[in-house]
Amino acid sequence: MAHLAGKALKGIRFDALYTSPLQRARLTAETIASYLSGDQAPPLESSPNLMEIDLPLWEGLSRQEVKAQYGEGYRLWQEHPEAFFMDVPDGDTTRRIHPVADLYEQATLFWKETLAKHPGETLLVVAHNGILRALVSVALGVSPQYYTVIRQSNCGISVLNFAGQLGDGVQMESLNLTAPVGEPLPDRRDRFGVRLLLVRHGETQWNREQRFQGKIDVPLNENGLAQAEKVAAFLKDVPLDFGITSPLLRPKQTAQAILAHHPEMELQEDSGLLEIGHGLWEGKLESEINAEYGELLAAWKAHPETVQMPEGENLQQVWDRSVAAWEAIVQNAPSGSTGLVVAHDAVNKVILCSVLGLAPKDIWAIKQGNCAVTVVDYSRKPNSKPVLQAMNITTHLGSGSVFDQTAAGAL
Repeated sequence: MAHLAGKALKGIRFDALYTSPLQRARLTAETIASYLSGDQAPPLESSPNLMEIDLPLWEGLSRQEVKAQYGEGYRLWQEHPEAFFMDVPDGDTTRRIHPVADLYEQATLFWKETLAKHPGETLLVVAHNGILRALVSVALGVSPQYYTVIRQSNCGISVLNFAGQLGDGVQMESLNLTAPVGEPLPDRRDRFGVRLLLVRHGETQWNREQRFQGKIDVPLNENGLAQAEKVAAFLKDVPLDFGITSPLLRPKQTAQAILAHHPEMELQEDSGLLEIGHGLWEGKLESEINAEYGELLAAWKAHPETVQMPEGENLQQVWDRSVAAWEAIVQNAPSGSTGLVVAHDAVNKVILCSVLGLAPKDIWAIKQGNCAVTVVDYSRKPNSKPVLQAMNITTHLGSGSVFDQTAAGAL
């Protein structure tokens, strides 16, 4: 898997390469670095702040052994990781540690120190499941309460784009890409739960022109139709039990291409998944909107949750209807089923913010490319949170890159 990750990252020029000092991470990093030639291979630097989460009482035990010996602690770890603690023997006394809270502090320190040393540079960070969850969470502002929501597979690749220092803004371009290392989608842990594949529609000409679409019914362009065929091929061997789409043509065309490989299924429409109503901005280029609504456009970019689109919607309205539609899909899905949901940029972003415990103000932290696939798993166990298994998979679109190279669109 490390060799496959190295091949996937081979063409990227990295300015720095950081690894945990533990040998499983260091050997992975060394293997990846062997594929980076010339000035693409910076010196490998170990950071103690990339060490894995400290669980001294559980180390060396299997999951079943931990459940048997530390049942209440394991339940707390799964349901309330922010409150999870261990009382560790220390001589004649015990000391109480808070592994997840401590890990978040460790991740915060890593980002503060590392981003300050490498402004505007491209970094490769190789570490472990727990600390990578914390690094992603700290970057996005995800609470420790949602620590278990983020999945990190062995050699899964995630991409974060920082605007500057920690707190200056960040975009999660992708999360846990496993296709480059031989797993098209991350494995499914709970066979009784529900898996939802959230897909953004293919490219339209207005996406290409960066023209605001909103609820205007723009069809896919030629490239968008090709993207729809590629995502359909990517998902053709995935058993699907139902398919739901926004009523607009661009997601319907995308969903119909996917379901052509699943002819037994009937495509359902849900108006709660309609794109944000941009009102008087719809059909306009950003330059045209800036000329007439400059201050409002600037607020949309900086504080989107404060903006009421002229004769359109605000983000809270989109959040309320889209998240309600999504949660209804989860509740109505049969146990063990897999469903396809095809919608839009803003809709997908607010759904994913909800999954991560974020708010409407955080939509710019989420990337959704044309015909990108996102995987969210839900357990039927009480008090369990969803798991964001992978986000914004675009590797099937044929660019040969782990980066999302689809049209950004105007949103």
